[in-house]
Amino acid sequence: MNARLNYFASPTAGKTLKHFMSAGKTLKDSPLPAATQELVALRVSQINGCAVCIDMHTKEAAAAGETPVRLNLVAAWREATVFTEAERAALELAEEGTRVADAARGVSDEVWAHAAKHYDEEQLTALVVLVSFMNAVNRLNIISQQPAGDYEVGQFH
Repeated sequence: MNARLNYFASPTAGKTLKHFMSAGKTLKDSPLPAATQELVALRVSQINGCAVCIDMHTKEAAAAGETPVRLNLVAAWREATVFTEAERAALELAEEGTRVADAARGVSDEVWAHAAKHYDEEQLTALVVLVSFMNAVNRLNIISQQPAGDYEVGQFH
């Protein structure tokens, strides 16, 4: 499969993606726990069907020490016992923040309150920006049909 667009060869994409990569670095350095960030990025990408992001975040999480059991259960986190309450709150917020068209209401007050029990304002800010960021990146990759499977850990760092 070949991508519809080569973002690395486009001057417009190059200028734009430089800012995206900078935003991603800022998020990595945020006080939101790294494991939570990878789980959220993976779940948003699963919902959107972004194969290249699923490939990337699965490999990055594994390299950072995430267990295969937890990675394999992200899609079924509600029924899985391997996630903390804080991680579950983040995954729930990520799902509602991603499925805005399906839910027609965005993130509910209940989901927000549950997340706010586990994360301070700076962490919540990072979580909201991460969900939005991942949705944007997923769309860039899905629209241009970026192929998955060849990602190597640290490739974009």
